[in-house]
Amino acid sequence: MLKDLKPYPVTFAYLISASRGDSKRLTRVLKALYHPGNYYLIHVDADAPEKEHREIAEFVSSDPVFGLVGNVWIVGKPNLVTYRGPTMLATTLHAMAILLRTCKWDWFINLSASDYPLVTQDDLIDAFSTLPRNLNFIQHSSRLGWKLYVVGYDPGPENHSKLQKTEMMALIVDVAVAFAICRAGGSAWTILSRSFAEYSIVGWDNLPRTLLLYYTNFVSSPEGYFQTVICNSEDYKNTTVNHDLHYITWDTPPKQHPRSLGVKDYRRMILSSRPFARKFKRNDPVLDKIDRELLKRYKGQFAHGGWCARSGKRHGACSGLQNGNYGVLRPGPGSRRLQNLLTKLLPEKNFKRQCR
Repeated sequence: MLKDLKPYPVTFAYLISASRGDSKRLTRVLKALYHPGNYYLIHVDADAPEKEHREIAEFVSSDPVFGLVGNVWIVGKPNLVTYRGPTMLATTLHAMAILLRTCKWDWFINLSASDYPLVTQDDLIDAFSTLPRNLNFIQHSSRLGWKLYVVGYDPGPENHSKLQKTEMMALIVDVAVAFAICRAGGSAWTILSRSFAEYSIVGWDNLPRTLLLYYTNFVSSPEGYFQTVICNSEDYKNTTVNHDLHYITWDTPPKQHPRSLGVKDYRRMILSSRPFARKFKRNDPVLDKIDRELLKRYKGQFAHGGWCARSGKRHGACSGLQNGNYGVLRPGPGSRRLQNLLTKLLPEKNFKRQCR
């Protein structure tokens, strides 16, 4: 009914990935992220039980707002995702291809079920509305340390056809000069422009396809593929913003795994001005605090937004779409915080961002 209208200044396309045991977390983060002006593609790992796939499908199909707007979809043939190796990258590229041919949007955002927003979607739309549409938020560095030399070897590729997960074996080799490219790495979580997403899928100068073959054998391919493609592309290397817009705290050295966030991290999350954070344990008390104080989200309803119909005398929870308000934005303090961060990341005198 409404999906073909374009009343909002910018539109986001989300990939939300979930694994075994994530069904409850997925439904919660989808409610917190939902906005009728955006698009949402859900990927549930093929390794998850059939019961969880069915629960998520029933959740999406039974919500009247999702049905009315028609902007929430589930990948029908999910991939088997291992978090070492190329399967996570393949899932992201597959999702981008689906969203490119399905709907019109300005930026692609990949999240997991263990992520959570720190601003409303009205805040996010408002803050991004003044930005050039070609910007790509990719945290990157050419100083890769040990990651420069690690490739992966899957000892049992036949297991993938049997929906069995196998861990990749890490091999140490010198690949610094392979293909005569400048390798870059960084966060697996990105916000990509539609133009760069199309380039990554279509690859009209063959660089993305070449690098995809190259990164297929890397243990950490999701943390290097997009960075290396964009930093070796003459058309896109000056469109990068070196930031993933996530609040993440890492474990003690070697700092390979994000630490689970809690109430004690709440103030630092706000002060960071970032729109997303990860990772959270299921139903951690800090999520209730974020819902209540940042998203104005109550009783399992949607987050605050100008599009919402209100219900309930005490909190006025956002319960559904109010047709007359479709296209209305009501940004709050989260938009101002995010705009301040974006201003710091994009000083006017150095607006073009070059990979280093």
